[in-house]
Amino acid sequence: MAKFLIVEARFYSQLNDMLIAGAKSALEAAGHAAEVLTVPGALEIPGAIALAVESGQFDGFVAIGVVIRGETYHFEIVAGESARAIMALTMDGIPIGNGIITVENEAQALARADAGQKDKGGEAAKAAIALLELTERFGR
Repeated sequence: MAKFLIVEARFYSQLNDMLIAGAKSALEAAGHAAEVLTVPGALEIPGAIALAVESGQFDGFVAIGVVIRGETYHFEIVAGESARAIMALTMDGIPIGNGIITVENEAQALARADAGQKDKGGEAAKAAIALLELTERFGR
């Protein structure tokens, strides 16, 4: 049994709850444990994961958040930079499933967050599990 940290940017509570439920369900179905940590926004997720890695308490991570396009360029910065930082950590061998959904509107977010539809929280957890298995296979 591995221990995963789900790091969520709590901005859209209902959508985040759905994403977290999907992630927890996938982790539990695979026999793993999960803990949830909340940070202010998507840009803080990679930093929180980096700090948690140093603690040695977790085997893998799931990033959860919702970024909906607004009227300004801020959407591109948050979406791009959070993904870039998570990818950098992943390239360092940290098993992270990226469940930060970036969408045009709430309807798209709802379809992706709902476990009965696209279940992006569950998919992110499954990706984290797969990466953890690879790190174990290749001797991290």
